[in-house]
Amino acid sequence: MDALKATDVCRSYGRQKVLDGFSLALAPGEFAALMGPSGSGKSTFLNIAAGLICADSGKVEIGGNDITAMGDGAATRFRRRHVGVVFQAYNLLKSYTVSDNISMPVRLDHRRIDADRLSHLVAALGLSGLEKKLPAELSGGERQRVAIARALFAQPYAILADEPTGNLDMSSTRSICELLKTLNKTERSAILVVTHDPVVAASAETVHFLKDGRVEASFPTDNDPAKVSRRYLETYG
Repeated sequence: MDALKATDVCRSYGRQKVLDGFSLALAPGEFAALMGPSGSGKSTFLNIAAGLICADSGKVEIGGNDITAMGDGAATRFRRRHVGVVFQAYNLLKSYTVSDNISMPVRLDHRRIDADRLSHLVAALGLSGLEKKLPAELSGGERQRVAIARALFAQPYAILADEPTGNLDMSSTRSICELLKTLNKTERSAILVVTHDPVVAASAETVHFLKDGRVEASFPTDNDPAKVSRRYLETYG
């Protein structure tokens, strides 16, 4: 069973077709990047996969569950339990502590907080000593680590990350990339990162290039940003 499987997904905005037969599959524990020019539909697909917007046609399955067939309420519940989403803007709740933000998906679901799981993620993401801090007291890199911990807390089938380093400097970007690689090995949730940055894409095992609403090319990154950049120019040049 795939962690994430998209089949012939289409989505238009007015007369503009953004996704046109988009198909992609990620195995459990796979780490992939999705790249393409601005407006190519990268974030649109992530929002469909997260159940935040609807596809016009096609299907997206997460852990064998068709999220595109769910109503808003069911999609929201499924996302809290089985899909981790990481945004460029962190989307942390300003009046809640680091610990409360990390455990928020389970809190919203009125389920028991696993204190051991919380402690494990705090340590794994280098957040020890910050548990009672508010987001305003953290650096950008620390906020994104909290957002990643929140996405992982419920042990989801898949993590969907939309430009997760877009607000960070190069040092923090490299740190987040290394963290994602490590977490992918230890947590075994599939990770799909949408990015325009070859350094971020090269942290994944595989990169997929989106063109004309579908996957144009896919290849192993070898963790080499120069290779990703070269292939990007060959595809879109």
